Amino acid sequence: MFSGDCCVILQCYNAVNNSWEETMLSALDNERLTQVGAGTPMGELMRRYWHPFAAATELDEKPTKSVRLLGEDLVVYKDKSGTLGLIERFCPHRRVDLSYGIPEENGLRCMYHGWMMDETGQCIEQPFEETVRPDGRFKEKVKVAGYPVQEMGGLLWAYMGPTPAPLIPMWEPFTYENGFSDIGIAELPCNWLQCQENSHDPVHLEWLHGYWGVQQQREKAVALGAEEDLSPILPRNHKKIGFTEFEHGIIKRRVVEGTTEDDHDWKVGHPALFPNILFVGDGVKCNFQFRTPVDDETTLHITWFFYKAAPGTTLPKQEKVPHFIVPIYDNAGNLIPDLVNHQDFVAWITQGSNADRVGEKLGESDRGIILLRKQLSDQMQIVEDGGDPMNVIRDPSKNKCIELPLERWPSLQEVSRISKYFTAQAGESDQLKEDIQSVLSSWDQHAEEIIASNRG
Repeated sequence: MFSGDCCVILQCYNAVNNSWEETMLSALDNERLTQVGAGTPMGELMRRYWHPFAAATELDEKPTKSVRLLGEDLVVYKDKSGTLGLIERFCPHRRVDLSYGIPEENGLRCMYHGWMMDETGQCIEQPFEETVRPDGRFKEKVKVAGYPVQEMGGLLWAYMGPTPAPLIPMWEPFTYENGFSDIGIAELPCNWLQCQENSHDPVHLEWLHGYWGVQQQREKAVALGAEEDLSPILPRNHKKIGFTEFEHGIIKRRVVEGTTEDDHDWKVGHPALFPNILFVGDGVKCNFQFRTPVDDETTLHITWFFYKAAPGTTLPKQEKVPHFIVPIYDNAGNLIPDLVNHQDFVAWITQGSNADRVGEKLGESDRGIILLRKQLSDQMQIVEDGGDPMNVIRDPSKNKCIELPLERWPSLQEVSRISKYFTAQAGESDQLKEDIQSVLSSWDQHAEEIIASNRG
């Protein structure tokens, strides 16, 4: 069963033929939805947004980093003045890789012949040319692509679209205080849309995580020496799903065994933010999952986590947000299957580098995916017509704190679930896990505050 607020999708269903033929995509439709290069419809839509692409702490380790975003090869750097730059990766002189370049006081110098570019991509020094032609103006004619880059929430964000650039949306969790954050970064060999479609598919939770995922966890436990668990795996079946478009994207809703429409899972729901963000969490711990397109066949999956301290516990201000690199394969070369986010990775990656949507057979559980594709098509058309698409924010007064609906499973009301850290992605150090657990442990004696923190 579905809610009536999904009428745009109901209109696609052919009750006479009992089929979803109207929703099938052609190869050209699939390309339009997935190709992100400059000049493509989706590429132009994506270039209207700021995209996170690295952790700020990565440049503390090394002040230059090669980057590929939306099909473009770039280098991000921090010069000695602290200015961030994001410019074309290859030097305009002899095309060497500037990720090996030298950050100077006010730019990035090529290590080959000393040419230097500033953060706009403008060449500002050509040592030998200026020696032999002191009055020459050659450098003024040399410029590579350069894009604005900002730091927020411990992330580095890039904007690659037309000026003036909009604001980076100040989603509610970015305003949270007295907590601890960290950042997980995984490079996935698949198109970004496979990741985002998953966020509009409630029923996968029941089978991918609640059935197959539990089996993977049991198998790992046995491999580590535990006794085999032969009890039945009984995921909670979905009885009803629904989808509501709202000003920032799509809210998915569910009723599963043991719940009703009065529970948060239906009444409040779970937001996916347009075009490529999933928000998961409650008033105590939450995360954003950003699906940043690297190119048509690769996605940078960046997860920003936040863990809030209990009332009465004051944490020191977090000056830097640590990051970790998320491995997607185990030592045997197989995809890691036992952690929750990795179970999603397995599904997306095994669909192929760019899923063959032409061969799909869509059913009742896919209405959210169909709605997302329609929303993407509508917003691409807005861009083609010269307008600003959804979630392009330019008014600072509307960007102080953008509130979001929060989904809470009943188990999240339990103190044991709130006060214990559960690993969702591989790669975190033991120290990071200890830091997170120390924050969550502050909730052990605060059952009432846990309930109250879940607004809605």
